[in-house]
Amino acid sequence: MKVILIDDESLALDFLEFQINKIENADVIGKYNYFDAEKHTDLLAEVDVIFLDIEMPEINGLELAEKLLEINANISIVFVTAFNHYAVQAFELNALDYVLKPVQFERLKKTLERVERKVNNQKHPSFVKDDVLRINVSRELTFELNGGTTEFISWRTAKSQELFLYLLHHENKTVRKSEIVELIWTEFGPEKAYSQLYTAIYHIRKTLKKFNDHFIIKNVGEGYNLSTQKVSIDLAEWEHKMKTAPKITTETIDYFEKNMKLYKGGYLQEYHYLWAEAECYRLEQVWLKIAFRLASYYVKQKDVEKAETWYKKICLLRPEDEDAHFSLMKLYDSSGMAFLVDRQYHELEEALKAFDLQISTNVKTWFTQWKENKKSIR
Repeated sequence: MKVILIDDESLALDFLEFQINKIENADVIGKYNYFDAEKHTDLLAEVDVIFLDIEMPEINGLELAEKLLEINANISIVFVTAFNHYAVQAFELNALDYVLKPVQFERLKKTLERVERKVNNQKHPSFVKDDVLRINVSRELTFELNGGTTEFISWRTAKSQELFLYLLHHENKTVRKSEIVELIWTEFGPEKAYSQLYTAIYHIRKTLKKFNDHFIIKNVGEGYNLSTQKVSIDLAEWEHKMKTAPKITTETIDYFEKNMKLYKGGYLQEYHYLWAEAECYRLEQVWLKIAFRLASYYVKQKDVEKAETWYKKICLLRPEDEDAHFSLMKLYDSSGMAFLVDRQYHELEEALKAFDLQISTNVKTWFTQWKENKKSIR
């Protein structure tokens, strides 16, 4: 294995190199007091493992680690730290490899053996670059490759997932680090918040490793920029199809029915991210508009069952939507299903009560007149 050592203390570097040289299959190809990742991209392309001091004057070790992984996601990084109970707890909590100064031979040997196994196990086949990765964000996050099995990604922490999704939400735009920590790590002070940010980016790179051909996360000055290639996002694809769709006719109705199934729920609705609410609402309005159009089409075609289905879908998504409930009442009335008219009115009444709202005068008047007409017929 090819090894690089980075530590601002020369004596620590020399001692670590001395210990590593005792181990077979470990070759130190460089040691640095200061390491500029951008100037050593060729070297980083061939290295297997980097021993990195966590506390250096020029740059935080965690921040440097995620820059190194930006260049080569296959590198194994082992952090080196002076003994500190809280630092060790943090490393173990975040599942980071570490060794303590002064580096003990047996611990070092076990660490390198573990890294070597990891390197050897990285033989899982990479996805072919021509494959398209489908990212599903309707309801919750899943990945799918070329129509294959849906894969739920196992994130180290919920905040790592949120950070990835926030960067994806701002795809191809640089998001300032200060904005991210204020949004996601509000409970921490600046120093700890930034440390958490660097650790999360580190884990995101590791988590997305097998999808390397599809994601590029760049550390750009004071922010991060995520770009994608050969990626399709389900709701973006669905919205494009709906916006470019022709009018609803007997020839195109199947197209609408098929593609409306792509919308399986609100944008990331399972996670309740405040920053996603505006986009969730916007896409929901697109769905509602088309759902009403489909229901109206079926009413005109006198297809009561399918019209009812779409109005009920709207009521399920938006229980407080009076127009959908009212349309169902009129549909049931025209179809001679009086008991359903009465039931739908009371469903609307209960739904609005949950939102501290009342039925509009227009609907109340219609329902009152409908009941009087039914009484006069009797």
